[in-house]
Amino acid sequence: MISHKWAKLIKSLHLKKYRKAEQLFFVEGEKAVLEVLASNWTVQALFATEQFIAAHPTAVNKAKLWQSCNSEELVKVGTFSSNDAALALVAMPVWPAFSPTAASWTLVLDNINDPGNLGTIIRIADWYGIKHILCSAETADCFNPKVIAAAKGSFLRVKLHYLPLSAVLANTTLPVYGAYLGGENVHQLTLTEQGGYLVLGNEANGISAAIGALINRKITIPAFGGAESLNVGIAAAVLCDNLLRLSALNTATDQ
Repeated sequence: MISHKWAKLIKSLHLKKYRKAEQLFFVEGEKAVLEVLASNWTVQALFATEQFIAAHPTAVNKAKLWQSCNSEELVKVGTFSSNDAALALVAMPVWPAFSPTAASWTLVLDNINDPGNLGTIIRIADWYGIKHILCSAETADCFNPKVIAAAKGSFLRVKLHYLPLSAVLANTTLPVYGAYLGGENVHQLTLTEQGGYLVLGNEANGISAAIGALINRKITIPAFGGAESLNVGIAAAVLCDNLLRLSALNTATDQ
């Protein structure tokens, strides 16, 4: 059973200000909870059904505290409409300060508001081996439950840094690419570098003028139909695929 004290704490973590104050967030569902238990992240408390506990006894014991409960309790305190497995309270990690390298790509998110989009972008970054994402202060909180759910465990492998983007981009020697509706066709790009920054803008307004002034090359995904635009997560996937492919070709050529 989840006590009133724990239920109150979990419910408070739906809001950013309480996540920040407690330095905790929660993870829901069997697969994501198992991933976090298998990682080196600290699981302060685990609430799980008897079936989950019986199926994963070794994993359960990695939590500092664990209690059995039923699926109705998990649904009541969490965000999922159904959860017959587990919910974990996880300590926020302390990541080292961001340090760019010339041989890797970094995503830059200029005011990405939608938690689902942010979670999708984290998952895309993980797929393409991108280890760092820089976020504006207005970008959705990476520990929002909807972000964690959409990231599907990739939040464990991609570090998000909330920084003044203008200061970072104004002082870099690496190339800065920006996603625009108009720009160089990403299918026809030639690259001389193996890394840099890729800036993605707000869902409604695109890249802000202040950040746009710091972009070296505007790139676009060519359209073959009549859609007005692409979802920012889809755009991120297409652009990452092309940039990483070209970077790999450069690496092969250099060898």
